[in-house]
Amino acid sequence: MAIANAFCTSLRSAISDADSGVYSPSLPQFTASKLHSSAIFHTFSNSGVAVSCRRRYTVSCTLDGVDSLSPALKDEQESVSIPLPIVQIIQDPECDATTVEISFGDRLGLLIDTMKALKDLGLDVVKGVVTTQDSVKKTQFLITRLDTGRKVEDPDLLENIRLTIIQNLIKYHPESSERLAMGEAFGIKAPKKKPDVDIATHIHVKDDGPKRSMLYVETADRSGLLMEVVKIMADINIHVESAEIDTEGLIAKDKFYVSYGGAALTRSMSQVLVNCLRYYLRRPETGEESY
Repeated sequence: MAIANAFCTSLRSAISDADSGVYSPSLPQFTASKLHSSAIFHTFSNSGVAVSCRRRYTVSCTLDGVDSLSPALKDEQESVSIPLPIVQIIQDPECDATTVEISFGDRLGLLIDTMKALKDLGLDVVKGVVTTQDSVKKTQFLITRLDTGRKVEDPDLLENIRLTIIQNLIKYHPESSERLAMGEAFGIKAPKKKPDVDIATHIHVKDDGPKRSMLYVETADRSGLLMEVVKIMADINIHVESAEIDTEGLIAKDKFYVSYGGAALTRSMSQVLVNCLRYYLRRPETGEESY
């Protein structure tokens, strides 16, 4: 109790000295920005009504040169400060090109190297609009195939586009690696916590007109995920017309426009597809042989 009282007394004194600009070497030294304290001052307005003014100090304490903040809390604060990297590949039916949108807080530059890497895949890349919303800068590219001049619909090439963008993001922004599943393979710092595949996996199928259905797959991201999903569908004779890819940090949220025998999937075929995907997507993590 005596130690606690002494610390509190020292804390009050340090706050008072900080307010007055007095430096006291005998007290613990306080620096921004971990421990919060508030001092309340009472003044009187001209009308005689008491007014309470709160002044807030944000300080952290080191005692005998040892930082009082735990390593776990430091890691958590550092992780929160890193923006969420997002890569979206969009197939707009009213646009003749595939749209790619990239964001990483406000940290992205001109992305010239990323454009060059995409061109090396045999693509024509035109930089689209750059927008900023809530301090998040979003950069769009319009991509077509050089050989056909049309949008990219081949799932294998779409996956190569996604991986190329993520690899460049990790290369020029190494801090992004701990918020991307690819960071474990390509980055300097692997993600600390991986999403539970069973919890993160959501699969839905719905009709998108009489001739095709839309398959939505949300699961923990990993390299080759798109091709793995496409292969599973090929094994049960489901045709993939096009795909939209959305990578948000450690989670993949993908849409596939599919058909079976030239028509939308029946209810029974949809259930077969969902069961197959649930089994294969969970298998690498859980090893469970059940649906």
